[in-house]
Amino acid sequence: MATNRTFTMLKPDSLEKGNTGAILEKINAAGFRIVAMKMTQMSTKDAETFYAVHNERPFFGELVEYMTRGPIVAAILEKDNAVEDFRTLIGATNPADAAEGTIRKLYAASMGENAVHGSDSDENAEIEGNFHFSGREQF
Repeated sequence: MATNRTFTMLKPDSLEKGNTGAILEKINAAGFRIVAMKMTQMSTKDAETFYAVHNERPFFGELVEYMTRGPIVAAILEKDNAVEDFRTLIGATNPADAAEGTIRKLYAASMGENAVHGSDSDENAEIEGNFHFSGREQF
């Protein structure tokens, strides 16, 4: 059964470039309700755990370094069809392939620095949201 929640992170490059407000505005304009949100910085252990699915990939070390170089904004979003609609809003991982008007087309610099994370399934949305937020932080 599909849920109505998804998880996102505005990655360090988004914050470094001052795009936090603009990205959150696009999320709100697309009809998402923010049910949990915080600015935090991932430790190396946090990033290795969060991205463990990629630990055998050649880019894993670079990904961990990138995700720990500065703060992120983590958020749980709510909307009907949340995961699929958010994946559409953020666009393709490679901003060169992303549709016009998507978050990655507008704010991502490259495939490696792609501005924002979005859960790829209802199951991962729950896991990822619970990784960053306790139950009492989710509304």
